[in-house]
Amino acid sequence: MANLADENKFFADVCKNFDSAAQFTNHPEGLLNQIKTCNSVYRFQFPIRRGNGFEVIDAWRVEHSHHMSPTKGGIRYSEMVNEDEVMALAALMTYKCAIVNVPFGGAKGGIKINTKQYSVAELETITRRYTTELIKKNFIGPGIDVPAPDYGSGEREMSWIADTYMTMNPGQLDALGCVTGKPIALHGIRGRKEATGRGVAYAVRECVEVAEDMAKIGFKAGLGDKRVIVQGLGNVGYHSAKFLAEFGATIVGLCEFEGAIYNPNGLNVDEVFAHRKNTGSILGFPGAKDFKNSMEGLEQDCDIIVPAALENQFTELNIRNIKAKIIAEGANGPTTPEAETIFTEMGGIIIPDMYCNAGGVTVSYFEWLKNLSHVAFGRMENRYAANSNANLINTLENLTGKTILPEHRLMIVKGASEMELVNSGLEDTMIHSYHEIRETLMNKPATQTLRTAAFVNSIDKIAVSYMNLGVWP
Repeated sequence: MANLADENKFFADVCKNFDSAAQFTNHPEGLLNQIKTCNSVYRFQFPIRRGNGFEVIDAWRVEHSHHMSPTKGGIRYSEMVNEDEVMALAALMTYKCAIVNVPFGGAKGGIKINTKQYSVAELETITRRYTTELIKKNFIGPGIDVPAPDYGSGEREMSWIADTYMTMNPGQLDALGCVTGKPIALHGIRGRKEATGRGVAYAVRECVEVAEDMAKIGFKAGLGDKRVIVQGLGNVGYHSAKFLAEFGATIVGLCEFEGAIYNPNGLNVDEVFAHRKNTGSILGFPGAKDFKNSMEGLEQDCDIIVPAALENQFTELNIRNIKAKIIAEGANGPTTPEAETIFTEMGGIIIPDMYCNAGGVTVSYFEWLKNLSHVAFGRMENRYAANSNANLINTLENLTGKTILPEHRLMIVKGASEMELVNSGLEDTMIHSYHEIRETLMNKPATQTLRTAAFVNSIDKIAVSYMNLGVWP
């Protein structure tokens, strides 16, 4: 049995952050308790056949808040997952959705397995049985609770979930809206896979563009001179590093479970990714210094760190060794409250997870809308926009007697694709939400951190929803 004391800390940390922010609001204690409490916790077990025997699988689905419907959150496949972690992640989803103005309540799922120890057929059996259990208890549906990928799961698993739900709900028009993160062929949405990492990059870019805030920590505004270390080379970490590099930052360090590499002159993320694919490790990459201890890689000289792996990576035991001035939380809960207090006292800025990694749920919202409308974004207006722009260009050429170069014409005339519309919506969401958080921090300086300010905004929005709903009966 796992140590229960160790298993019951993450949700307590989330509640601790909530309580720190709640003091800056004027809502009654009973309402605050309602917002903080998990509304529904479903813990269940189911058997599967393995070889000549059976194995019992532990699983959870937590719906944290019903102030908005449906609830929304990923399903984590991990042998380390436990009820406390799922509750904490569900709560963070509630606050995350409120911060980026996505009309969902928060939820999360967990299946306690090591995916590497199961065949594809066994994983399909586990996923479909898990989905069936959710259906039986009314814990899934396009208007009820909409899962998504998380650590250990992806498009494949979401396809199995969608197929299982549709099979058991024949004729339901909006059935595909029961889950997001699906492949494009199953009416997923372009841009979903890289959305979380792209959102992290937008969040970091927006933070460092505020010259006043950068001056306080001795930085110039902009990403051009910023050195970044990224922890994790999975979906979130890879895309965070990729887009930050595209925006002008220099990736100087990459950390994985097998170790870390560092090059003060910069690393090519795609080349490192290819090296790991070929060798099984990021270690030994040409021109980079190796660290067998991954945490040691995080302690190297840099300006920004992006932890994009698991929770509790920065604690009071190691936070003082971090040389970065900005921590952008690509993962959920990578910094403990105690570590955040110390880092803030050191003059650092933490871009909190509940905002920083909200790109995934934002684009999941777009996918859900696409599934409910039964039409791809841009399909109705793309050609109309292109033709209208072409007519405008032709009119200008006729009036001026000058011809626009073909490459320039193409740029102007072209209508927006689904991917471009998704990225535009994501970028606008991340920009607006960051400045909304920062404005609260400026107006209420006692909040001290972006995380507390984000919590304040989230609590206020959820409180309004609950008060408008009322209590029945």
